[in-house]
Formats: sequence, C-alpha cells, structure tokens
Amino acid sequence: MKQRGRLVPLLLAMALLLSACGGAGEQTQLEKTAAYLTETVAEPQNASIGGEWAVIGVARSGAKAPSGWFEGYYRRLCEAVREKEGVLDPRKNTEYSRAILALTAIGRDPRSVEGYDLTLPLADLDKTCAQGINGPIWALIALDSGGYAIPETGTGTQATREGYIQHLLDGQSENGAWALTGSGGDVDLTAMAMQALARYQDRDGVPAALDRAAAFLSAEQLPNGGFRSYGDENSESVSQVILALCENGISLDDPRFVKPGGTLAEALERFACEDGSFRHTLAGETDLMATEQALCALAAIHRAENGESTLYAMGAAAK
Repeated sequence: MKQRGRLVPLLLAMALLLSACGGAGEQTQLEKTAAYLTETVAEPQNASIGGEWAVIGVARSGAKAPSGWFEGYYRRLCEAVREKEGVLDPRKNTEYSRAILALTAIGRDPRSVEGYDLTLPLADLDKTCAQGINGPIWALIALDSGGYAIPETGTGTQATREGYIQHLLDGQSENGAWALTGSGGDVDLTAMAMQALARYQDRDGVPAALDRAAAFLSAEQLPNGGFRSYGDENSESVSQVILALCENGISLDDPRFVKPGGTLAEALERFACEDGSFRHTLAGETDLMATEQALCALAAIHRAENGESTLYAMGAAAK
C-alpha cells in the first residue's frame, strides 16, 4: 500500500487538532484530551482501562504529563509483576503486549521488570494464538514497537515473526476482513490487523492482504465518515481506522475514506466533549476507553503531520 501525498492535509489536521471552539493560543484537542486523561487517570495501573492505553497515548502525543506520572505507572506495574510473580494473566498474552507497548513508550525495558522478561510469553505461538486473532495482532505490534527479538520458549511452539504473520494472513476472510469468530468481518479487528502488518509490506501476501482490508473498511464506512460496530456508530472504530491508515502511510484524505457526508477526522471530532474527553456513541456520556483510544488516534495524526515516526514505531529496543 503506497503512500499518497501528505499523510494528513492541513484542513483535516486543523479539524482534529484544534478544539471545537479553538483558535490561536487555545489548547488543541490533543492537548485537552491528554490533560483530561492525566487528571482523570491520576494513578495509571496495569489495566486495560485507566492504565497502559492512557500511558501510551500521553507518552506518544508529546503532551506534558504531571511530574511523576509515568514513574508512578512504572512503580505500580512493577508491584503488580512482583505480586503476580511475573504472570500478568494465565490465559491472555495481550496483557503482556499492552504492558510492553507502555514500557517502550516511556523508555523502560520490558525484558527486565522485577527480574522478569515480559516478552517471553509472546515466544509461545500456540498460547498467543489460542486467544484468537487478537493474540498475534498485538504480539507483533508489541515486539515491533522496540525491535525486540523473540526469546526462546521452553514450552509450546516457538513463535517467529513469520509464524505470526502467516497466522494473520490465514485468518483473513474472503471479504478482506478479520473477526474474532466466524468468516464475517469486524471493523476494529481489521484495522488492528492492518496496524500489525504495516511493517511487513515486503513480505509475500501482505500487500494484497492490506489492500483487501482497506477495501473492506472503505465499504463499511458510513456516509458521514464514521463507522458502526455491533450496531452502534462509535468513536473507537474511527480511532482504530485512523491508526491503521497512519501506520500504513495512507493519507486520511485518500478518496477511499472520504465520504459525501464527512471524513474520518470530522467523524472523530463529533464524539469530542468540551472537557477533552470522548464519547463511545454520539448520544452517550464521556467514556474512558473511547477517550484513551481517541488520544492514540490524535497522537498518530500529530506525529504524522510533524514528520515523526508512527504511534507504534518507537525505535530501537530500550537499553
């Protein structure tokens, strides 16, 4: 999938990055959302909500965090790792992937946390994939975030990047989508799979898979530029598609993703609240998960507009 022009044109960047009533000297939407999260999630934990995603979003956005905010997260994660004797979850390896991403984002080494290597569980291909397509998706994203080598596993089938890539390619439906179960398609998972495969466009089968996935997402996009998942138009789906395009170097003004009633940027903006938070649905209240995912999308756009690496491309492995 080739890059088409600037990743985000000026008008779309302004639509997302300026607050709804914004102007010169006022906070951008990114700044408002980061500030909301650091205040609301004052003590980020090792958790899927109110934890790593807030840390990742704030760290990669470049927004200023309160003194000790990142350090406090690291301390609490270390406590959790120590108390659980290195087993964050006995079944879900995505728990390790999420922690790896947050640690890499704040410059910490996930291979040495209280004496435990958090990348080690991702060396077990069978266990990682047993969780469903989520497992290999986030294993690849996490391992690639810092260029981490896959360690040798003492149990199960030894994982390799090629093994994870092939698992994803084999799991793609004929319509170009991915889903947790069945042969249908889920917008969020398809967007996440595109994020995981973004670094492998030189591998056989990957470019074609990405093209089919993009075609599926374009067909699923609503006339107003948004997306529906499980029957509801929601902000998280928009955020994940924005991340998929940014990770793959696809412009948000690519004709496939500009609909008669709106763009992706405009679709996400509709869910923004005055205090910087985001709603899950247009008629809903502030939602923490939606806000965390929106900040990641805003950070991805900001990084692209400023010529920086993508949200999940965090450089060489932490030393």
